[in-house]
Amino acid sequence: MRIVGLTGGIASGKSTVSNLLKANDVPVVDADLVSRDVLKKGTGGWKKVVAAFGEDILLPNGEVDRAKLGQIVFSDSAKRQLLNRLLAPYISSGIFLEILKLWIKGCKLRRLMARDRTSEEDARNRINAQMPLDIKRNKADIVIDNTGSLDDLNEQFRKVLFEVTRPLTWTEFWLSRQGAVSALVSVIVGVLVCRKVL
Repeated sequence: MRIVGLTGGIASGKSTVSNLLKANDVPVVDADLVSRDVLKKGTGGWKKVVAAFGEDILLPNGEVDRAKLGQIVFSDSAKRQLLNRLLAPYISSGIFLEILKLWIKGCKLRRLMARDRTSEEDARNRINAQMPLDIKRNKADIVIDNTGSLDDLNEQFRKVLFEVTRPLTWTEFWLSRQGAVSALVSVIVGVLVCRKVL
């Protein structure tokens, strides 16, 4: 199974590309949905975040007020780093489990995507908190330029879809197994460390 990560800046078209993948029967794992699950009331992630940020971030029903938490962490880099450290093991484990489910089902592809709709100020804070697009572009194997028309995007997408759905070469196959084992070990270590901290 080929695993592909989809990333980009806020409002760069990740959701559009993700929807194109779904429309072409490509399974998609949404990292934002996983991050929502790890913050559900009573979970380990919820307990850590409430302990660190206080009960002021809770809604009357006890769930985390994600908008309020977002305002706090996207305006303060130290608090954002703290939140990332607290939730990273839970999010990694959740993503790994979703990938494992797809692998067991025999799916050929998985995408990670995230998208939030926020106020202009929150959007600016989130944009400023992200890795610069030039760095993402330099690290990427494939770049989709979404500055043109929808037809241009569809043409680029057809080329990308061919590339990411083609069968793995033997080298890619062995690297993917090795990569999967490395990811499994990382997740197990993360979970064990997280449990010790509790």
